[in-house]
Amino acid sequence: MTKPIQLISPVDGSVYAERTPLTREAAVAAVARARAAQKPWAARPLAERIALVKAGVAKLNEMKDRVVEELAWQMGRPTRFGGEFGGVNDRTNYMSDIAESALAPIVAESSDRFERRIMREPVGVVFIVAPWNYPYLTTINTLAPALIAGNSVMLKHASQTLLVGERLAEAFHAAGVPADVFQNVVLDHATTEHLIGSRAFNFVNFTGSVGGGAAMEKAAAGTFTGLGLELGGKDPGYVRADADLDAAVDSLMDGAMFNAGQCCCGIERIYVHESLYDAFVEKSVAWVKALKLGNPFEASSTLGPMANKRFAAVVRAQTAEAIAAGATPLIDPALFPADDGGAYLAPQILVNVNHSMRVMMEESFGPVVGIMKVKDDAEAISLMNDSPYGLTCSIWTSDAEAAATIGAQVETGTVFMNRCDYLDPALCWTGCKDTGRGGSLSILGFYSVTRPKSYHLKKVTK
Repeated sequence: MTKPIQLISPVDGSVYAERTPLTREAAVAAVARARAAQKPWAARPLAERIALVKAGVAKLNEMKDRVVEELAWQMGRPTRFGGEFGGVNDRTNYMSDIAESALAPIVAESSDRFERRIMREPVGVVFIVAPWNYPYLTTINTLAPALIAGNSVMLKHASQTLLVGERLAEAFHAAGVPADVFQNVVLDHATTEHLIGSRAFNFVNFTGSVGGGAAMEKAAAGTFTGLGLELGGKDPGYVRADADLDAAVDSLMDGAMFNAGQCCCGIERIYVHESLYDAFVEKSVAWVKALKLGNPFEASSTLGPMANKRFAAVVRAQTAEAIAAGATPLIDPALFPADDGGAYLAPQILVNVNHSMRVMMEESFGPVVGIMKVKDDAEAISLMNDSPYGLTCSIWTSDAEAAATIGAQVETGTVFMNRCDYLDPALCWTGCKDTGRGGSLSILGFYSVTRPKSYHLKKVTK
């Protein structure tokens, strides 16, 4: 018998949901239905597909109160932050607005002799393997353009956010998207790997760990299945001597601590020019001490539990190792009595850190950040690049030209100036090194879920 998948709530450690994965036979049948439904879906007018996708998101918005409560139970985010609707709406609207131009033919010639053009054709069946930390946002990044472009989609959500896929399917089906065009499925690892290895899908989008991405590549080896992989991150912030200090503290600390530090592009290490270092550290400590760790359903809580106690254990281990190696913790955990040694974890700022410590090199994905002093741009660039990851970097300066010059030398997917922990749907969301490959959103996001098809039509015989 297939073992059920349990969702353990970080709020109280209870089993919040339990689902039985599909058998291999049932999963294969689900793929067959998705494939059969894809061409009729793609044959619908683009405007109709866009309208149905936007209607699905509108139906999801109608579930806001339910969704926000469920998110708190599933992954611990305080209800005061209201879910992910702003980003879901913005990204859907933007991808809808650019769809016609993004998917338009590239015409090389249109004359009485020849029609030569490149079309964008849907790849077929798109498989989304979504993470728990921003479960609606990360899904919509691929779901919206994939459906708009004429693909059918199968969604496998993380076990920590099992109900998210169900809500998305409920909303989109209520809006009129056919059930076989968008399916939420519960799969175990073995069945997932079997499907990928048997060429069940034409494109797989995975967001998760580096190890998970490697498993996806291994499963797809030899199938030539397209893969989009957004994996780990260790995103740096750099505060130059000419930075707005208060703005840098406010944004970088929020980038490090929001969602209990469980953000794909959250700030995990900060380099500060020596002239601002002491003031930056002092203000950052005050900022973090003002946080309130507690039950996510309490209005006063600004920091909830991490999504699972095993995730918190990783952060505790990295922090303890750094302290043992000479790092100085600046936040007294006693200020956060809700820290229970499990999923509820007090935030921490570390100084006297260096790159021999795991907390400065490996992904933490929790409410801890290390701060180092640097003497100039060159040292900051060297340290920012001294990482196996490359998702975003955040440069704080009053000089846009300097930010661009520095950014050009940083091995990363996105360069921010005077902001962080943000995703602009008009720009490609991408990374390098162990952060993965491929890109979502922007016009390039449509290219991931379509393939070019060339037409060379000769109208004459001579």
